[in-house]
Amino acid sequence: MKVQVRGKNGFEVTDAIERYAIDKLSKIERYFREELDAFVVCKVYNDHHKVEVTIPTKYYTMRAEVGNPDMYGAIDLTIDKLESQIRKHKAKITRSLQKKEGVKAIFTDNLDLEALERELVHTPVRTKQIELELMSDEEAITALEMLGHDFYIYKNEDTEQVNVVYLRNDGRYGIIETE
Repeated sequence: MKVQVRGKNGFEVTDAIERYAIDKLSKIERYFREELDAFVVCKVYNDHHKVEVTIPTKYYTMRAEVGNPDMYGAIDLTIDKLESQIRKHKAKITRSLQKKEGVKAIFTDNLDLEALERELVHTPVRTKQIELELMSDEEAITALEMLGHDFYIYKNEDTEQVNVVYLRNDGRYGIIETE
């Protein structure tokens, strides 16, 4: 795995931090057949450190982000989160994307997919039907805030397309527009 480690928000990456991140990411390599690139961003804030790891593959991108008072702890937690995501979604990705040539070839065979599926069976706990309301982006944000949810689905009054407004980690809002 080719790993690029960089600092942000004034954080200077030391050789020790870089070696530590590369060493921890070697745990992830065992899940894949091909050599992947990993991008690690270490950030420093007043009260904590944050580590983001992004691993793009041919068909999807894996990403994890964790904050911790200690940079080494943040790296550990981020890699653990990423590994958990890979284990959790490996069977699902392989099964749902197997029509695309080469997806099965991404993951190694030495891991027991059936055991992982039994361990991580995900079924919806609730199904909900909603009636989409015609509204502006601002009205949707207000509805989102009033409900206290992290996202809100609505029909945009200008385009009449289904949109989703969501609360970002930085406290601002994002809008997903459908075609």
